[in-house]
Amino acid sequence: MSGSRVLAWRGHALLALLARLYLGVVFLLACFHKIADPPTFAVDIATYQLLPLPLLNLAALVLPWVELLAGAMLVLGLRVRAAALLVVGMMLVFMVALGWALHLGLDMSCGCFAAGASGDPISGWTMARDACW
Repeated sequence: MSGSRVLAWRGHALLALLARLYLGVVFLLACFHKIADPPTFAVDIATYQLLPLPLLNLAALVLPWVELLAGAMLVLGLRVRAAALLVVGMMLVFMVALGWALHLGLDMSCGCFAAGASGDPISGWTMARDACW
């Protein structure tokens, strides 16, 4: 199939819609426990050993709302490119943090979808999952 035929394929719009909705829901599901319990999320962030205390608390308060905004924008189809840029930026930061934690050999959960240590331990699979998103 030539390049122009691939780009003209009508299934692109459907795949883009499904990917946008999926990723939007992922970010919405990821933000709710963080918004509900910022102190526990701050501890999750502190476990990565990356940020000083003032930035740690700011990140715990702001990041979940950015996730909510980006997820809602993707689901609702509002300013999709801006939302996609937010998601890409957050995913890059998350992957750097995961890579740092793996480098340090930390035994911890990522803090993505559950508060505290109740999530799955981080691993190379966590990095692969995030890279796919």
